[in-house]
Amino acid sequence: MRLLAERRPDVQARSDTLRSPPLGADLGLLLLRLAVGLLMAGHGAQKLFGFFGGHGLGGTGRAFAALGFHPGRFYAGLCGASEFLGGLGLAAGLFTPLAAAAVIGVMINAMILGVPHGLWTTDGGIEYPLCLGAVALSIAAIGPGRFALDRPFRWRDGGLGCAAFALGVGGLGAALIQLLGL
Repeated sequence: MRLLAERRPDVQARSDTLRSPPLGADLGLLLLRLAVGLLMAGHGAQKLFGFFGGHGLGGTGRAFAALGFHPGRFYAGLCGASEFLGGLGLAAGLFTPLAAAAVIGVMINAMILGVPHGLWTTDGGIEYPLCLGAVALSIAAIGPGRFALDRPFRWRDGGLGCAAFALGVGGLGAALIQLLGL
C-alpha cells in the first residue's frame, strides 16, 4: 500500500482531508457564532420581553400590525421566538441547521419588507438582513466548529445537506408567514 501511495499523490491528499481544521478556524467560528447568535437572541428578547430597550410583545405587535401582519402580536411573538431561539442555537452551536433556518426565515421576511427601499440600510434596505441570513447559512454549511454543543451529532461538520435544510426550512417558513400573515 505504501508503494501505491507514493505513486498516487491523490491517496496522500485524501488523508489530509481527515485532519481537524486548525484551532484558529474553530475559534473564528466560535467568535462568529457568538457575535451573530447573541445579537440575534438579544434582538428577539427586545420583541418578546422588552429587554435592551425593546417594546415587548405589545409594542412590537402593534408595529407588526402596522406592517400588515395580523394578528400583530402573534407574528411579533413568532418573529421574536425565532430570533431568540435561533440566535441562542447559533451561539451555542446547538441544532445548528435548525437554528440557522430560524434566523434565515426571519431575515428573508425582513428582506421582503426592505426590498422596496433598495440595498442599503441607511435607506431602509436589505443590506443588514442579507448579511445576517448569509452568515447563518454559512454557519450551517461550514458546521459550528469544534467548540459547539453539536459535536456528538452527525450534522456537526455542516455540508451542503445542512445548508440546503437551513435554506429550505427557512425559506418555507418565510413563505408561510408571507402567505398567512399578510
